[in-house]
Amino acid sequence: MDDILNVQNLETRFKVKGGWNHAVNGVSFRVSEGETLGIVGESGCGKSVSVMSITRLIPIPPGQITAGTAMFGGRDLLKLSDQELSKVRGAEIGMVYQEPMTAFNPVLSIGRQLTEPLEVHQGLTRQQANARAEELLSLVGIPNPKERMRDYPHQFSGGMRQRAMIAMALVCSPKLLIADEPTTALDVTIQAQIVRLVKELRQQLGMSIIWITHDLSLIAGLAHRIVVMYAGYVIEEAPIKKLYANPSHPYTMGLLNSLPRLDESEHRRLESIDGLPPILHKKPSGCPFAPRCRFVVERCHREVPALLTVEEDHRAACWVNPHTRRER
Repeated sequence: MDDILNVQNLETRFKVKGGWNHAVNGVSFRVSEGETLGIVGESGCGKSVSVMSITRLIPIPPGQITAGTAMFGGRDLLKLSDQELSKVRGAEIGMVYQEPMTAFNPVLSIGRQLTEPLEVHQGLTRQQANARAEELLSLVGIPNPKERMRDYPHQFSGGMRQRAMIAMALVCSPKLLIADEPTTALDVTIQAQIVRLVKELRQQLGMSIIWITHDLSLIAGLAHRIVVMYAGYVIEEAPIKKLYANPSHPYTMGLLNSLPRLDESEHRRLESIDGLPPILHKKPSGCPFAPRCRFVVERCHREVPALLTVEEDHRAACWVNPHTRRER
């Protein structure tokens, strides 16, 4: 399948007191047509900053995109003018945020916030836009959509607000949907409903999805491929089944070992990863995970590891094979 998005060597930093915080450091990934890509990692690893850089939603200043390309539909998103990019955001790339109350305008009705982009981007009349908005609210499972169009965001429950946020992201039938931890603030029952809804919408609409999360168990039934990030670097990428069957970076292994499993005959103690992610005021001279790694060798402190091939379509940025404890 063709790539709908191809990001190469993306670098983003933020001006802080006394220097720079290097949040994204040479990140590369791609998304194919109709594919769901999961971007996984703990808080502060650069997941959200990477996709916000692609859509140029980071505040500049203090943020600064210093390198990279983001090819989407034959255009480099990082080189488009603000006017050109405004036609892409919403119309071709939809966004679902972690907390919809911060994304919705609290003084406009849900209906008006759905109809406005239809009038602006697609030139629909108010009546046509209202009909399309009602259709979208029904599509995402909101009952009585005609009546709920008149409600304001605070009148919706958390799960309903997230469904309305998804409807808003889909309003112009985008080719790519970016979901930035959209279920974090919801209870597990509602999380499962939102994940099932997104899977159904992907099948119905044929769109591509980037789903950002720190929860590897949640993404297991949704994504086709996984990109694991740490300290602003991509440290492993693989198809979903290969990653879970054969994690090949110590950080990925640590994330998976911290999750309970239903396929094990014996109970085991859940593991934790000692230490904290680094704050990169300067780029590391070696592997950023080395201070927390139990497989570390001398080379890890000298060189930042490249993404090395583990098997077909599976790469890991580690100088050591953690399964054999031998250098690659």
